[in-house]
Amino acid sequence: MNVLLTVVLAVQMLSALAMIGLILVQHGKGADMGAAFGSGGSGSLFGASGSANFLSRSTGILAALFFACTLLLAYFGNTQARISSSVLEGAAVTAPVSAVPASAAVGAAQIPGTTAPVTTSTTVPVVPKPAASGAAQIPTK
Repeated sequence: MNVLLTVVLAVQMLSALAMIGLILVQHGKGADMGAAFGSGGSGSLFGASGSANFLSRSTGILAALFFACTLLLAYFGNTQARISSSVLEGAAVTAPVSAVPASAAVGAAQIPGTTAPVTTSTTVPVVPKPAASGAAQIPTK
């Protein structure tokens, strides 16, 4: 599978470079106006008809090849097993589960001036919150 991905990536890069070269070699639309007033142009490498047909067809073929390679790379990129490279996704909640001491005030006993009885026989476990992901990571005011 890695060999296929390497070949597709190499074909995509070569087609991109060749397409850049062909686009830079082509004449613009205004170049024909200069040829009409006698600045040459008919004595080109590709004959009197000009290079428009050959260069535009080869650019179109290279563009289609580049597009196909891009689609193949996107398809193979989605089918491979995902290995998380994010620090937030890989972090596990490793906080120890601690118990609230029995002497700590619970409920109404936290309000100063009240005399609510405090139970000393039970402890309340503190469960850590799971790590926030996605939009929950954005701080609010």
